[in-house]
Amino acid sequence: MLPLALSRGISANSVSVAGLCLGGAAALAYTQWGNWALALVGLVLSMGWLIADGLDGMVARATKTASPLGRMLDGLCDHGVFALIYVSLALTIDTPEAWILAFAAGGAHAVQSNMYEGERSRFHRRIKGVALEAPPVPTGNALVRFYDGIAGSIDRIAMPFERTLGQSTDPVALGALYGARAVAPLRFMALLTANVRVWAIFVACFAGNPRIFWWFEIVPLTLVAIVGLVWHRRVERAFVRSTMSRPKTASRMHLS
Repeated sequence: MLPLALSRGISANSVSVAGLCLGGAAALAYTQWGNWALALVGLVLSMGWLIADGLDGMVARATKTASPLGRMLDGLCDHGVFALIYVSLALTIDTPEAWILAFAAGGAHAVQSNMYEGERSRFHRRIKGVALEAPPVPTGNALVRFYDGIAGSIDRIAMPFERTLGQSTDPVALGALYGARAVAPLRFMALLTANVRVWAIFVACFAGNPRIFWWFEIVPLTLVAIVGLVWHRRVERAFVRSTMSRPKTASRMHLS
């Protein structure tokens, strides 16, 4: 769909908003989750949103129109879709327990998604041998600064490895070694992608109990986020310790 979007001059922000509309329609369908056919419609519409979610970033990169505002809009549209679905499901049950679960799941989702996206972008930058010189300073309006501040919070914790990569005599080779070891925790954290949640929502509704999804979000996916973050930091610390305990000229040889 990328060539079509480019030929029609469709902006990345427009694709994000279209995805939000598809997600809103999915939330509307899920208000009738007791009807398996409408639950299936909700799944199909959610898949349409997933396509838009991937396409907006591709359009931004192809047209070189990526911006802090676009990044924030993309994130808000992503979270907004799930928020609409959570609210629609809570409305159909409409008990205090359901609302508490829905809000708890929504909060857990926002934190997990921000962490995973940060880890993923960090990984892809590092395997190219590119180190972060300093944690990015959020810019733009207050809302953009707040969003970027949360999304980049792990950058400050991960700076020891960034300095090790930046001081390496062969950062590309070190990045490749890092990538070979860090790919495992990143693949594990892929369980936090929207794809998994979209299917989990449908399965829970098809099973006749949306609470299954909320508990899945709150407990198992939170554990995935914690284990993945700790695992990734351990990989980083192993490289940092190895570099500090050996002469710089020999660090890369010993790491391999």
